[in-house]
Amino acid sequence: MSGHSKWSQIKRQKGVADARRGQLFTKLAREIIIAVREGGTNPEANFRLRLVVQKARDSNMPLENIDRAIKRGSGQAEGASLADMVLEGYGPSGVAVLVTALSDNRNRTLQDVRNIFTRHGGNLGESGCVAWLFDNRGVVTVEVDAQGAEELALKAIDAGAEDVKIENNYIEIYTKPEELEKVREALKQKKIPIASAELSMVPKTVVQLEEKAAMQTLRLLDKLEELDEVQYVSSNADFPDSILEKYQSLSPTR
Repeated sequence: MSGHSKWSQIKRQKGVADARRGQLFTKLAREIIIAVREGGTNPEANFRLRLVVQKARDSNMPLENIDRAIKRGSGQAEGASLADMVLEGYGPSGVAVLVTALSDNRNRTLQDVRNIFTRHGGNLGESGCVAWLFDNRGVVTVEVDAQGAEELALKAIDAGAEDVKIENNYIEIYTKPEELEKVREALKQKKIPIASAELSMVPKTVVQLEEKAAMQTLRLLDKLEELDEVQYVSSNADFPDSILEKYQSLSPTR
């Protein structure tokens, strides 16, 4: 699971969400539209919509943007038709990469993703080639000092978490997808500050990479996430802290 943990952490440390806030809002709006089309406009009855609206609020997305996306999803406002896409491939040294996208032009998105894989030492694979290496799980991230990590981990387990991973200054709490909101709310009631809560494809096992392949993989993941249509990118690569620090120093604004 540390492949997910460390890549998520470096993105938070680099302030990528703030630097690309316009792009972040675009991705969130797309996700809201799909959630509404699948389950309706009522967040109380639509689990996926409830989650993404909360995520949008946590990301300081303006309420008018959220309302506009809901109207687009319900057909009350015009907008391009979006379709879910899950693309699978291999990065340097055979690392598994899973790309989730929402696109109004499947062929264009497929070609854009294929080109990025090719340019960064990877290749796009067939459907099902790597998806089996990942589990769909709820992931709650909480920033915490080292002294309070163990106590917080116990509180998370009491709240219904399946697993907890403690890193240097944060912990990741893993739940069943359907239990994510319940665990999040329980932690919130305990006055625990939550950095993020989302559904994510988490690798069952991770692979260690030597420095060159690790740097190539980080560039690949970064470039994939820069695509507007791409919502999430997951991999089973494990990045040593030294590699993440070097990558961050070489590309501080990426």
